[in-house]
Amino acid sequence: MDTSDDLDELLRGTELFGELTDDDRNAVAACFRLTRFEAGRTLFQAGDAGDRAYLLADGQVRMTLATAGGRELNVRVARRGDLVGEIAVLDGGERSADAVVLTDALAYVITAADLSGLFETRKGLARSVIALLCRRLRATTAQLEGIALHRIEVRLARYLLDRLDGQTAPAGKRVPLEIGLSQTDMARLIGASRPKLNVALGFLEKEGAIKRTSDRLFCDPEALARIADAFEE
Repeated sequence: MDTSDDLDELLRGTELFGELTDDDRNAVAACFRLTRFEAGRTLFQAGDAGDRAYLLADGQVRMTLATAGGRELNVRVARRGDLVGEIAVLDGGERSADAVVLTDALAYVITAADLSGLFETRKGLARSVIALLCRRLRATTAQLEGIALHRIEVRLARYLLDRLDGQTAPAGKRVPLEIGLSQTDMARLIGASRPKLNVALGFLEKEGAIKRTSDRLFCDPEALARIADAFEE
């Protein structure tokens, strides 16, 4: 697959650009540029100007919020097909979180100036932006509810189910899942400490929902779903 086909596939899968007409989407695609980023690179920090957005083609980017006391809250880990940094680009405001590349990554980059120009000529983008912002608000509310109200075992089970993305396992088998994160990063993502994450992993393994190896988890989606539903506070 060449880069133009890859970019079109990615754009079709995004919340912001997926519902555009072919003509509008082609105009958007012409403004993106493919860029490589090494692991550890900071794409932007909270308070920076929102001058560009990133559409991930490969790799992972962690979005975090930092408190005055130095603690971090992971907002999300972006992967292939995810847009990063689009909110500040859309509203012209400052970045609301830090974005750090977790693994070597490829991303298609669009500048705020180019996106602003598209809004002037492609009116279909306005409806897409409204729908995107509504979905993001709902997702943020659900994440905060999960951290505040649910036990860590539930949060971890739901996180793993989200990563499995609907995959099912044949009878007597499990689905392999490469997390691609350190335990510290995973703990931050679900709002827990690393020791508590280890306890939760042990709980899921005891319940038959996962099996652990050095580099991946083998998951039973049905068992994870039962835990996600049955152990709420």
